Amino acid sequence: MARDIQIGALWTGGTLGFVQLLGLRSFLDAGQHVKLFSYSPVEGAPDGIEIADANDVLPLDAGTGTNDTASAARQIDRFRYHLLAQHDDVVWADPDIYCVQPFTTGPGHLHGWQSERYVGTGVLGLPPDSETLRLLIDFTSDAQAIPPWLSPEERQALEDEAPVDGRDQARDIWGAPALTWFLRQTGEIRYTLPRAALYPVAKADAGVLLRPDGSADGVITPQTLAIPLYADRIQTRLQRTKGGVPDPKSLVGRLLARHGIDPADAPLPGVSEATAPAAPVAEPLDPGDRHGRGVLNLTDLADAAGSDRGSRKHRFTELYQMLFHPMRDRPLHVALLGLDGGLGVQDPDAAPVVAEAMLKMWLAYFPNARFTAFDMAEEAPFDDPRVAYITTDFEDPTTLTAALDGAPEVIIDDATHASRHQQSAFVDLFPRLASGGLYIIEDLRFQPTPLEGQGSVKTAALFQGYQETGVFEHPDAATCTALNAMRVDFSGCFLFPAQYIKHRRDQLLVVHKR
Repeated sequence: MARDIQIGALWTGGTLGFVQLLGLRSFLDAGQHVKLFSYSPVEGAPDGIEIADANDVLPLDAGTGTNDTASAARQIDRFRYHLLAQHDDVVWADPDIYCVQPFTTGPGHLHGWQSERYVGTGVLGLPPDSETLRLLIDFTSDAQAIPPWLSPEERQALEDEAPVDGRDQARDIWGAPALTWFLRQTGEIRYTLPRAALYPVAKADAGVLLRPDGSADGVITPQTLAIPLYADRIQTRLQRTKGGVPDPKSLVGRLLARHGIDPADAPLPGVSEATAPAAPVAEPLDPGDRHGRGVLNLTDLADAAGSDRGSRKHRFTELYQMLFHPMRDRPLHVALLGLDGGLGVQDPDAAPVVAEAMLKMWLAYFPNARFTAFDMAEEAPFDDPRVAYITTDFEDPTTLTAALDGAPEVIIDDATHASRHQQSAFVDLFPRLASGGLYIIEDLRFQPTPLEGQGSVKTAALFQGYQETGVFEHPDAATCTALNAMRVDFSGCFLFPAQYIKHRRDQLLVVHKR
């Protein structure tokens, strides 16, 4: 049953910056009580936050101090565990955690994977009677405790250096590594939520939060409870920008506006209007300004056509520019499976406009190429002497091979997106691909339910398995045999995640033929 939950946080230094203000305000605006602990007066706290003395939870002289970054991190680790042990209605949240949905703890646990290896400590709920919590307090209270998760060799090396002081070990030794270890030992790891819930953005990818290009729009999903804003990473990036203010079109900029926070009124430590940029920052070019630079860029063409393959959404063209530019002026044969991005299935009325823009883009980019275009529409979006147009429903792949005249150097599948269509086309067409050619399948994340069929293996999963084991596994014996026979002709096989953000699902497959 859901309970009223208080948010507990600790602030160890000076005036709050706009990232911490945003995190704390987001919980207030979600209707949750926020209690901010501190060992010294707090400046700039939002109205409605309860300020409390951190010494009431864990006296400063009983910890490791806050006089430097490493000491502060260890004091925060110890403080969060003691806070949870003393309160059954508190969930810990770092001040730079943004609340997407109000927190409830169910059985008292609220924690999530921050990576494949570690459970994060930025958001943490543990019931006071948690065995994990007891072990964490015992471990972090013993300055000479040796981490039990280390290898025997590493443990022996520390034992030989008596006395071992936890304060001299790695900065985060009392944080995520300890939490993950003890959750596993007690079995309470079973309560841990997937990354999408609390850490949808990895720390290494924090820059996406400041990008104004919309690449962070997919961060918040129905599963998302919170987003770490990584104040230290944002601070480092904004030190390079005059004024230290996020672009208002970035995710952080839009969230600040949503909660009525002016970042100029609460600069991050070390970032102010007087901060000079590390290097001159060029103004972004309008799409029209890019023309005439001597290099035709496929992303510019896609953006001008309003295609979602460009910078506005998928960003496929950023990869295609690198793959195709060396061959752009060659007399290629390009096979296009689908011209409308699958809209013929989802939105037939919008499909003709999209198909026309797509075909014009490829014709402009490959001025000497000829095209074989397969699509579900009865007629081509327009006539062009370089385009052979074939109407098909993609159910019978032999109709594709029969219509091909010669060996294409490039095949791009953006047809129905159904796994079975993608895979049957690949089995029939890859052997027809010219040596050195590229076979590309787009939109691996979306398969239309009406066309998918029962028992289909997703194309992304099929090729992920091949990359991991070197062998294709497929429920259809004939397809499995055919795919494994093709491996000898693979020069390279790559799966690219959506918008090239590594923690997101695979979106694009590129196979290079030797």
